[in-house]
Formats: sequence, C-alpha cells, structure tokens
Amino acid sequence: MEENRCKFWLPKKNRFCANSPLNDSQFCGNHKPRSIEQWIPCPIDPSHSVLKENLESHVKRCPLLKQAQSLSLQPFYQKGINAGKEEEEEDNVSSEMKRSAVYSMTVTQFCKLINKIESVHASTCKDIWESYKVPEACSMWIKREVDRKLPFQEKHVAQQASILGNLEDFGVIKSSVGSKEADSQGFCSDDSNFVHAVVEFGAGRGYLTQMLADCYGFDRVFLVERKSYKLKADRSLRQKESLILERLRIDIEDLNLNAVESLRGIPYLAIGKHLCGPATDLTLRCCLSEQCNQGSVQDCRSNANLKGLAIATCCHHLCQWKHYTNRKFMSDLGITKGQFHAMTWFTSWAVDADHSSDLPDITDCSLQLQSIEEKQCFGDMHGVEDVVRNMKPVERAVLGFKCKQIIDVGRMMWAKEHGLDTQLVKYVPSGISPENHLLLARHAKCL
Repeated sequence: MEENRCKFWLPKKNRFCANSPLNDSQFCGNHKPRSIEQWIPCPIDPSHSVLKENLESHVKRCPLLKQAQSLSLQPFYQKGINAGKEEEEEDNVSSEMKRSAVYSMTVTQFCKLINKIESVHASTCKDIWESYKVPEACSMWIKREVDRKLPFQEKHVAQQASILGNLEDFGVIKSSVGSKEADSQGFCSDDSNFVHAVVEFGAGRGYLTQMLADCYGFDRVFLVERKSYKLKADRSLRQKESLILERLRIDIEDLNLNAVESLRGIPYLAIGKHLCGPATDLTLRCCLSEQCNQGSVQDCRSNANLKGLAIATCCHHLCQWKHYTNRKFMSDLGITKGQFHAMTWFTSWAVDADHSSDLPDITDCSLQLQSIEEKQCFGDMHGVEDVVRNMKPVERAVLGFKCKQIIDVGRMMWAKEHGLDTQLVKYVPSGISPENHLLLARHAKCL
C-alpha cells in the first residue's frame, strides 16, 4: 500500500504524504519537485508567478484579469510609458544575478570598483546634509490629537512630519500657522501658482497624504497604488467636505498623468514615501516628460503644472539600469551597466548594520583595499566572496550608503536638468530609518 503513496516526508506528522503519486513521478502533484525556471511571472500581473504548465489555464481565471481589462480601457493607461528607453529589451536583473556577477570578479577588479565608487562619491556627493524637521503644523499628529482609529507608529509619524516640514522649508507648501505672504525668495504665493492638488505615488494606505490634508489642507487628492490595501486612509479623507479623493489603481510605469482628466490644468504636488527601487525613477518620468528641452520648462505642458516634489527613496538594491533616469550621469563618470548593478547590490549592505547610532564618517577605504591586496598576495583570500566575508559590517554599510547617495544624486541632477530647483537631504536620523534620503524639487519659475 505504501508503494502507491507520495514519497514526500512530512516531518510534523512523522509519515509520508498519503496522496497518490503522479504517473511519471514518485511524488503527488502538490509535492513534485520543481525548479525555479518552471515558475514565470503572470503576464496579467507580474507581481505573482505561475507554473509554465499551468499558464494557459491561469490567464483565463486570474483574479486580476477583470481589473487588467478595465484598466486597459482607461485613457490614462499607456503601457510602459514611464519605463525608460533601452536599446535592447531585457529582463530585470535579480539580486542573485547581481551577487553572482560581483563574486565572478577578480579581487583586483573588485578593488578598482571600490576605488571608483570612493572617487565618484567624493566628487559628486558634497551637498547632502541633515534636515530633520518637526513642523508646528503637524503638532496634532505628533501629539496624537487625531482620530484614535487611525494607525499610529511613532517612527512613521516622525518620517511623514519631516517630509512635510522639508517641503514647507523648501517653500513648496505653506502652513496656516505662519504668514501667508511670500518670503524674500519669492516662493509660490499668488493664486495662479497655488498648489491645489497632491498626487501620492506608491501611496499604499495613504497616510502621508492623510497627514498632509489634516495639517496643510488640499482641494484634491490622487492616490496612485497598484496593490489593494485594507485599513486605508480613504474613508477618513472622504469625510472632509471640501476634499475630492481619487484612487488610481495602476502601476506607475503605465500611468500617463497628463491623461487624468480631473488633474488636467491643475497645479499639483507629487509626493512619495519609500518609493522602492525603480519606482522613484518611474515617478520622476511620470511627472517630468522627457520630451522637454532642458531649460524650457514653461514651454512644456506636461511639466508646467508640477509645482513641487518630495520623494523618500529606498530599496536601491532593486534599481535597474533599464529604468534608471540618469544613465548618462553614470556613463559620464565611467560607470558601466554591470558596475551600476554591482553598486545596487552593495546598497543592501547599508541596512545590514546596527543603526541605533549614526555610522562613523568613513571617507577612505584605501587602507582596507591595500590590506586586501596584501592578503591576496599571501594567499589568505581566494576570491571576492572571501573579501566580502572579511569586511567589517560597518565598512560594508558605509560603502552601501555611498552607493545609495551616488544613485540619488544622479536622480537629483536629472530633475535639475528638467528645470527644477533641487535638494537631496537626510530627512531623519538613521536610527529612525536607514532609508533616509529625501529628494526635493520645486518649479524653478515659481514666482
């Protein structure tokens, strides 16, 4: 009898699976071993995978099929509009592929890459400073004087408040607590430049916009998110009588913001908290048309209504060369596609260390590299994997942060080339979140 049973051992039940095996296997359909290559992304929604053998039947009953069909009929849906142009179509480069590429380097190649990162960081990342803000306008949230039904986590409230405080300090939004007059720098004060709407990209449940609406007030709110969430801020936002809310369930890659009828011609603010990996690049392209010539923002209809932008970047290890906005910036610095992907893999080290206190300011790894090369000469290290294993966690973390900064500086420069005034700041201490880069931008002609 046991010969007709599946040979998969169930350790918790201390027996083999009781199902009958398949004709061509010793295992049942549930426990038949399958290689990773047999799983492919669903063509309807790549956020989940399906077995190749089940693909034909799956696409007919995928739970997201109706949503995809409905979305394709929307005027603002344009497949891959914000993906970026690549000479050749290519799949995403996974973290495993990036790691394998790094480990396949010689130790000399690895050391040269580290030296290049050090040199590029020293020359391009000089103007990133600490800018942790606690604006008076957000006191109702900081003091928990809001609806108790709303989720409250101190670290998230601190991040959201600092994002809004930096926007206020940068002159993009104004608090009713302060003066309504424009200051000496001439930030937006007249009605033609007033920011009436906010578009939150990668909105999730929408609580960054909730705080913005509670503390600063907006007429229209657009929440862009491809996934569905429970416990969203939508319900409490809709209770505001003067506020119009619209949630766009779409991938940022496919969103033609200029085709959203209810946003057309309205000055807006673009925000995003922790836009993972390439989502930051997709958002920048969504807001800033690449068809515009440098220095002629007012002549470009698609860019004219963007009055300000604040994006908290994160998950740089997911970044892809094919989506990155400023490939020219990297190429001009002598950084190739392969080296860029290596840098993105290094960024994962930034969040591996202990961030209970700020990391030491290590600016030069030359002594460490010299030590590595000496050890290689004596046969103590046999490859890059040994080198990485022997690096101290804090050394890996510092290198990861430097790679993050280089990637974000490239994004900042790209926005600047498209006619915006820009800043890149550390908006919270690394003890609150090691993912603490905030890209700020405002319309250069906002007078």
